[in-house]
Amino acid sequence: MILKTGDDLDLEKIAESGQCFRWRKLEDGAYMIPSRDRCLIIKKTGEETAEGVAEYELDCTRDEYDSIWSDYLDMGLEYSHIRALVDKKKDPFLYEACRQQQGIRILKQDLWETLISFIISQNRNIPAIKRSIELLCEMCGKTQKSSRGDEFFTFPEPEDVAKLSMEKLDACRLGYRSRYIHDTACGVVEKTISADKADFDGLTDEECMEKLMSITGVGKKVASCVLLFGLHRIDAFPVDVWIKRILENEYKNGYPMEDHRPYNGIYQQYMFAYYRSISV
Repeated sequence: MILKTGDDLDLEKIAESGQCFRWRKLEDGAYMIPSRDRCLIIKKTGEETAEGVAEYELDCTRDEYDSIWSDYLDMGLEYSHIRALVDKKKDPFLYEACRQQQGIRILKQDLWETLISFIISQNRNIPAIKRSIELLCEMCGKTQKSSRGDEFFTFPEPEDVAKLSMEKLDACRLGYRSRYIHDTACGVVEKTISADKADFDGLTDEECMEKLMSITGVGKKVASCVLLFGLHRIDAFPVDVWIKRILENEYKNGYPMEDHRPYNGIYQQYMFAYYRSISV
């Protein structure tokens, strides 16, 4: 199907934004996007029109897009409007970050996959995170093929991860995180840990954080990432080493959290990606 949109959608910026670890760029510039046991291939087909409308080719039906991928890409939220809310005079750094990183969207990812991925992410760089996640998927996910014949592995179910020995988990280069991953998978299987978004409905962000931080190996930073990327609480504001630098260098009098509600999580992503781009 063909998707035309005048709102922000930059596949490369999303893929490199640190919120997802399994997107794969193909030789022709298309992206293969696995999500649990499904896979989407999406490609921008040309330049934007003078009106700012871009066209994308997707390998799914309109019904599948409407029922799955539109929500996954958060196409119901107008990101251009959110960027326009930032006042250049009041917050010039954030204004420039929004301008430079236009195109990022906060994906609505699967909660179980997000939880495991961000437990794996602790104290690691993005290439190492991606490698460990891929090894875990190869270890106990299922082999599938995209519509083009590209092979990918599904993200493993909790039951399959719970069955793995420590030796097999260690083979995924998880280090000390192996125990956390195993305990979390067992907790989901035994229903002492929830990986169902519905169980978080009606809870405040603070209550969600408390619930997530009760999981062994989940501290404030990981819980904040899961809150933003797994539960799509878009005011969540994860603080990693990059955001710490931003707060120290660009907001010496404090970041104006209240001024930017309820979109602090989206603005955090713009700032994170922007600072990384100007620091290399």
